[in-house]
Order: sequence, then structure tokens, then C-alpha cells
Amino acid sequence: MPINSFENYHMSWKPAINRIDKPIYKVLARQLEEDIVEGILLPGTKLPPQRELADYLDLNVSTISKAFKVCEMKGLLSASVGSGTFVSYDAVSNAYLLEDTKPTHLIEMGATIPDNDSFEALIHQLKSMLQEGDYEKWFGYGRAGESIWQKDAAVKLIRRGGFETTVDHILFANGGQNAIAATLASLCKPGDRIGVDEHTYPGLKTVAAMLSVQIVPIKSENDQLSPTAFEDACKNENIKGIYIIPDYHNPMASIMTVENRKRIASVARKYNQFVMEDASYHLLNQSPLPAVASFAPEQVIYIASLSKSLAPGLRLAYVSVPLQYKELISKALYNLNITVSPLLAELTARMIVSNQFEGLIQGHQLQNRRRNELLEQYLSNYTCVGDETGVFRWLLLPGKVTGAEFEAFAAKHGVQVYAAERFVVGNSCPKRAVRIAVCAPKTLEELEQGLIILKGLLDKHR
Repeated sequence: MPINSFENYHMSWKPAINRIDKPIYKVLARQLEEDIVEGILLPGTKLPPQRELADYLDLNVSTISKAFKVCEMKGLLSASVGSGTFVSYDAVSNAYLLEDTKPTHLIEMGATIPDNDSFEALIHQLKSMLQEGDYEKWFGYGRAGESIWQKDAAVKLIRRGGFETTVDHILFANGGQNAIAATLASLCKPGDRIGVDEHTYPGLKTVAAMLSVQIVPIKSENDQLSPTAFEDACKNENIKGIYIIPDYHNPMASIMTVENRKRIASVARKYNQFVMEDASYHLLNQSPLPAVASFAPEQVIYIASLSKSLAPGLRLAYVSVPLQYKELISKALYNLNITVSPLLAELTARMIVSNQFEGLIQGHQLQNRRRNELLEQYLSNYTCVGDETGVFRWLLLPGKVTGAEFEAFAAKHGVQVYAAERFVVGNSCPKRAVRIAVCAPKTLEELEQGLIILKGLLDKHR
């Protein structure tokens, strides 16, 4: 029997469970999940202490703990040492940003789909390759030992992004998401914890959930991950590593200072933490800053995805891996992929070695400037964090409207944007903001039409 009377006692959650089904912890976890999905337990709700809930339900504390752990592994709950357990703010948000089909009734300003105006050089190079006598070799299996010169190309591109590495550190992945999955699969076990920004790339969240790796939000200072909070998490949250996007952070569009990069690298070295540095947007900067990997090359897995800087269809990422992690990540990539596409690897390497990739980058930057100029023209009265060469902006909303509400309003009026709730982590409170992908509309005219609609909605909520 319960020790205490709960008749007139306030508890944020008083579940009634069926004790016939077994095991009880799974029954309780299922009830908790249903109450979250159905909106009975709202995001940010602090759950009763485990001992209190165990007393109320007349169960062992270990049963409550196992039920909470099941939901925590699914991303429904977020636990913090000394603070308690909360319903995650992103528990029921949609983390899959690229839909199965392009929305036909909406102006696409949600997913980051780079322009295709600068792809002509890729097409010419591909046609040239297919006219060569031994073109069939690009449709077989690729072997790592046959790609040394392609690794030289990878080193050249990574150097362009702000990090000096060598070919013995290079691995190939089928895109940045693939590299993230391989890193987590090889360096983490189910139940391990890694630190991330309070708002982060949803692809990291979905991979972590699939692998049962828990993500811990690390507080920010001036829209940058705080090195002090990172060190606190190393001491108190039992994390094994962190995931960061130093250049053009997704979604907040901030650029980490060199001083912060040095401090994060220092903490990683001190506590032997691995760092996943997502360099998807490094090449969009006019003058790339030194990568975090520059200051802790023995700790940082540097992931140079090509989708945003060159072309989304180049499903390739160059990964510079510290030697202590290389064998583990190499095996994970093999188990996930066997190999990358020899055709795409060859095409990309030729574009880099011939310096044609510089033309692609400049072409994207030119298009991005035009599009950001248009955004500034219509949304100059509002705070839109971001740079003139970026592919998206972080719009801080006026009044009291939330990101989720504004996303719904915009969709009702024919424009798709993505709310902060899609990016928020755990019990961090989502900012009242939305991400606007200026790169996504096919034409400047379509972008302008979308901006006119958004401006009208923003003016109504001032």
C-alpha cells in the first residue's frame, strides 16, 4: 500500500495503469507515451519524482525508473541532474524536414534545398567522364586502396573550409547524415549521452533516437554553445562527446567565434570527449574561420558534407577522423554502406582538383546574396539572424506568437517555414522563431511572393 495519502495532493501526472498486463514498466511507459502524444502532458511538464510516483502507484522505484528510461530513449522525456525529469519540448514535433514529395500547394521555404543555377560545370564534367573508354569502372564497387588521389582532393576541400589534415585521416561517407550515423554507431552504446546545442540539426536527433543515444542540451551564450556549460556537462551529465555546427549554425544561423572554438577544443581535450564538427556550411562563408578541429585534431571528427556547398545529389561527405577513432568509424561506414559511389567520388574529386568547385561555390554565394537582399527588402523591420551568403535565416518572431503557431499560420496562407520546436532539444524552451530557407524557392519571383505573405503575417502579430 502507498505510504502517503494522495487524495488532495497535487501531482503533475497521476496515471491509472492496467496491472494485468506485464511487465508493468512497459505498461507504464506506454501510458506515459500516450498521455504525451494526446496532449494530456504538455511539453515542459515536470514529472513527479520517481519515489513519489512509486509510492502513489504502489510500485518499486526501479519499475518507475525503467519506464522513464524507455520514454527517455524515445526522446519523449529529458532528465537533468538536480532538476528532475521533464516532458521534452520536441516530444511530438516532426523532425523529418525533407518530405517525401514536394508540397504542391505551398511555397517551399522550409527545407534547405540549394539552387541549381550553378550545376552546369558538374554536368559537363559528368558527360566527359562517360565518354571515356573505361567508364564502366564507375559502376562497380569502389575500393578504399584505389582512391588515394581522391583523398588528396578531400584534403584540398577540407583545407578550403578551414582545417589542415592529411590523407591518412580521410574516410568517405554517403553524405553528412551517413557520417553522423556511423560516428554515433561506432563510438556510442545504447544509453550513452552526447551534448548538443539547445536547438540543433534534426537529422542528429533522429539518428540518435534510432541508435538509443540520448542527447543532452547544453546551454548557449550569445547564441553559441557555452564552453562553461560544456565543461559542466562533462562533469555532471556523463556525456561522451558533443555535436556542433560552428559555421552557420543550423537552425540559428550564428557563427562561432574563434575564442569559443579554442575553449571548446580545450574542454574536449581535458575530458577526452569526442567532437563531431558538422562542416556542412563552412564553404558558404566568404572567409572561413579555423575549424574547431584545428585546435583539437586528436578529438574532432570533422564532417565535410558536399550537399549544401556543391550539390545535394552528390551524396558524399569527406570525414577527417582522428587515428584513435579511425578503425571504429571505418568499420561502421563499411557495415552501413560497403562503399560510396565510385561515380560520385570520381566526379567530385575531378571538380576539386580542377578548381571547378570554386565556381560552384561562387555561383551558390551569388544566388544566396540575391535572395538575402530580397529578404532584407521585405523583412528589414524584423530580426533575421544570418549572413548574406547563407541558405537560411533565423527569424525571431514579434509579439507572443510561438514558432509552431507561426508555422501553422504560414502554411495556411501558402508558405512552408520550420518552427523552432522542430529543432529544440529535450527540456530546453523553444525560441519564438522560425527558420526560413531562402534557397528553397525555385525562382526569385517565387521567393518574393513568399516573403510578401510572411511580411503580412508578421505585421499582424506585432
